[in-house]
Amino acid sequence: MTAYLEKPADPAEVTATVRRLIERRRLQERTGIIGESPAIQEVLVKIEQMAPVSSTVLIEGESGTGKELVARAIHDLSPRRGKPFVPVNCAALPETLLESELFGHEKGSFTGAAERRLGRFELANEGTIFLDEVGEMPPATQVKLLRVLEDRSFFRVGGTQAIRVDVRVIAATNKSLKEEVALGRFRDDLFYRLDVLHIQLTPLRERKSDIPLLVRRFITEFATAHDRQFKGITPEALQILVDADWPGNIRQLRNLIESMVVLAPEGEIRASDIPGDIRERGRGVGLPMRIPGAMRDIAGQELEFIFRSLVELKLQVEELRRRIEDRPQRVEVIEVGPGSALTSVAPVETEPAPEGDVVYRAGMTMAEVERAAIEAALRQTKGNRRKAAEILGIGERTLYRKLKEYALA
Repeated sequence: MTAYLEKPADPAEVTATVRRLIERRRLQERTGIIGESPAIQEVLVKIEQMAPVSSTVLIEGESGTGKELVARAIHDLSPRRGKPFVPVNCAALPETLLESELFGHEKGSFTGAAERRLGRFELANEGTIFLDEVGEMPPATQVKLLRVLEDRSFFRVGGTQAIRVDVRVIAATNKSLKEEVALGRFRDDLFYRLDVLHIQLTPLRERKSDIPLLVRRFITEFATAHDRQFKGITPEALQILVDADWPGNIRQLRNLIESMVVLAPEGEIRASDIPGDIRERGRGVGLPMRIPGAMRDIAGQELEFIFRSLVELKLQVEELRRRIEDRPQRVEVIEVGPGSALTSVAPVETEPAPEGDVVYRAGMTMAEVERAAIEAALRQTKGNRRKAAEILGIGERTLYRKLKEYALA
C-alpha cells in the first residue's frame, strides 16, 4: 500500500500571499474602496497596475458606484500624487461655459470676460484631470479634447497662443460610450483615445457580499462624525439592506445609513427604521422597469409620450366602463316560436365619445394608439401643432416626424 503525502506549501509562497493580502487591506484603507467581492478585488488590482503609468483611463459604471473614488485612488498612488487633482462634471456645465471651464479664456473674448481666466487643464498641469460624465460632452468640445489628448496643447477661448500641458486624463461615464458612438453622439476617435485603460465598476446589487462591510463602515463613520453612541444594526435589518436592489448604488446606501444613524431612536438600526420603499425593493415588489441604456437613449421623449398615452387610455377606458355601468340597462324580451317572425330590433343608442377622448379598441397596435392620441390632441387644439405637442409632452420636431410617419401632415 502506497501512502501519498500532500506536498507542504512553499514558505516563500505563503509569505508572499500573506504580504499581498496585507498590502491589499492597506490599499482599501487608503483609498476607501471597501469590499471582498471578486469585482472589487479586480478593481483594486487594476488600480495598482494603472497608477504608475500616465495612460488615459476610462471608468464606466452606474451613478453612485464610486467612479471619482477610483479616479482619486489612481492619482494618489501615482507619481503625480501631491500634484493637483482637478475634477470636472461635464454634465453640470452648460455647453456655452464648458469650453471656457476646460481651456480658459482671454480677456474680452466674449461678453463678461473681464479678465484672463485659466482653465481646468492649466490648473491640473503636472497632475490629473477627472472628466466626469464625459458622455455628455457636446461635439464641438469633443473635438478640442481630442486635440489635447493627441498634442497636449490647446488654445484658450479667444486666444492665439498654444498652451502646452502635462496632464493625465481620467474620464468617467454612466453610459456605454460604445453605444453612444454607434448612435453617432460620441466621436469614435475620441472614444478610442480615452479607452486606453478601462475599468468597469459593478453595481452594488451584483456584489451583495460587500454590503455588510459597507454598512458597518458607514455606521462607524457617521457615529463618530455625529458623536453618537451607536450599538450597530440588528441581523434582520442588515438582511433587508442586503436584499435591496440599490438603484442609487453606494451613494444611496451611504446616505441612508447616515440618516438612520442620526434618527435611530435607541442607538441601533432595526428593521422598523428602514424606509418602506427599501423593504419593498428587498422583496422584489414595486421595482421600476429597468430600460437598457441603448433603448433608453433611442426612445427618449417618444417613450415618455407612449407611456403617457397608455396611462391616459387606461383612465379613459375606466371612465367609459363606469359610464356604461351607471347607465340604466334596457332589456327587451323577444318571443321566438312556431310561426313567429324575428323582427329587427332598433339598436340601442350609445353616447358618443367626447371629441377629445382617445378610445382604445381591442386589437389596436401601438402605432394606432399613437396615431389616435395625436389626432385627439390636434382636435383639442384645433390643429395648433405647438399646443398639441405640449399636451402630448413631446417636442414639436418629434410631433412633425410622427405626423409625417402616420400621414397626418
